[in-house]
Amino acid sequence: MKVIDSLVTQAAGIAQIRRDIHAHPELCFEEVRTADVVAAKLTEWGIPIHRGMGTTGVVGIVKAGASNRAIGLRADMDALPMQEYNSFAHASKHAGKMHACGHDGHTAMLLAAAQHFAKHRNFDGTVYLIFQPAEEGGGGAREMIKDGLFEKFPVEAVFGMHNWPGPQVGEFAVSPGPVMASSNEFKITFHGKGGHGALPHNSVDPIIIASQAVQAFQSIISRNKKPVEAGVISVTMFHAGEATNVIPDSCELQGTVRTFTTELIDLIEKRMKEISVGLAAAFGGTVDFEFVRNYPPTVNSMKEAHFCADVMREIVGEGNVKPQEPTMGAEDFSYMLQAKPGAYVFIANGDGGHREMGHGAGPCMLHNPSYDFNDDLLPLGATYWVRLAERWLAAA
Repeated sequence: MKVIDSLVTQAAGIAQIRRDIHAHPELCFEEVRTADVVAAKLTEWGIPIHRGMGTTGVVGIVKAGASNRAIGLRADMDALPMQEYNSFAHASKHAGKMHACGHDGHTAMLLAAAQHFAKHRNFDGTVYLIFQPAEEGGGGAREMIKDGLFEKFPVEAVFGMHNWPGPQVGEFAVSPGPVMASSNEFKITFHGKGGHGALPHNSVDPIIIASQAVQAFQSIISRNKKPVEAGVISVTMFHAGEATNVIPDSCELQGTVRTFTTELIDLIEKRMKEISVGLAAAFGGTVDFEFVRNYPPTVNSMKEAHFCADVMREIVGEGNVKPQEPTMGAEDFSYMLQAKPGAYVFIANGDGGHREMGHGAGPCMLHNPSYDFNDDLLPLGATYWVRLAERWLAAA
C-alpha cells in the first residue's frame, strides 16, 4: 500500500478534527460550526476559501502553475437526525443528532488532502475542494449548483467518495455506469365513505382499496418493467382508522421508489397512478396521488471511473480494487454527475473492529446508531484524493 508518508504523519491531528466534528453533529443546512472548522483549517493552511454556497457550503481553491485546467473533489458535511448509542469520548453531544454515515470522515479525508496540497502543489492547474452541506435529504449538491458552483469554479470533472462498511481497510470499489439509485417518494390517499364496522354495506372501505393497491404495485416490478432492470417499490407507511368499530373515510399510503434510470421512474410513476385511480374507481372511492422525485440516479462516467481505478491500483494494488456493486441507496452527488463528468467511489471502512470501548451493541453499518468512522482510512483516503488530482492535472 503506497500511502503518502506526510499524510500518515498528519493523521493523528486530522483524526482529532474528525472526532471533534463527530462530537458536534449538525443536520442539513445547519452545518455552521462544521463549516467554521473547515474554513478555519483551510485558512490556517493558506488556502483561499469561498463560503455560503448552498447555504453552508465551503469551497477551497488550491492553484499551482499556469494551467487553466481544474478538478473538483467533494466531501459531505451533514449528520443524521438519529440518537447515537455510542458512549466513547467523541460520541455526539447533541441528542437526536449523529454522524452515522461517516460524513465527518469524508470531511476529514478531504481536509487531510487539503493540508498536503497546501505544502506540496505537485500539479499544474486548480483543485477545488468542495465541502458540501445537506446530503442527507436536503439536496445540498443541487443547491450549490443552483448557487453557481460550476460557473464560479469551472471544473473538467468532479469526484466523490463514500466509506463502505464491511470490506477490509485497504480496498476500494469503482465502476462505470449506475452505482446508486434514484430516490423518490409517494403519498397516496384513498377516500371512501366511512361508517359502522358492523354495517360495511353502507360504506366504501378505503382500507380495502389501499390493501389491493399495495399488492398491485408489486405487479409493476414483476410484470411491467423489464426483468433485467432494477427497481424497488416499498410501501413503508399505512395509516387509517381511529376505532375498532369504525370504517374510516380515508386511508393513506406512503413509501419509496428506487431505480437506476429516469425511464423506469417514469414507468413506475405512470403505472402507480393508473392502478391507484383505477382501483379507487372500481371500489367506488377517489384518490389523491402524489409522487415526488428526490435524488436522481448516481451514474459514473466511463472514462472517469476507469481513471479512478487506475489511481487506486497504484495505491493499493490490483487485487484491492473491486467492482462497485450498485446499491439502492441514493446520493445527491448525482446532481454533480448530471452537470459534470466524474465518478463516485467507495472506500472500505472495515467490519467495526476499529471502534473503541463504549460503542453501542449494534453493527458498524451506515445509518446504525452504533456506527463510527474508521480513522485508519484518513491517510489512505487522502492519498487517493492527492494522487487523483495530481494525475488528472498531469494528463494531456
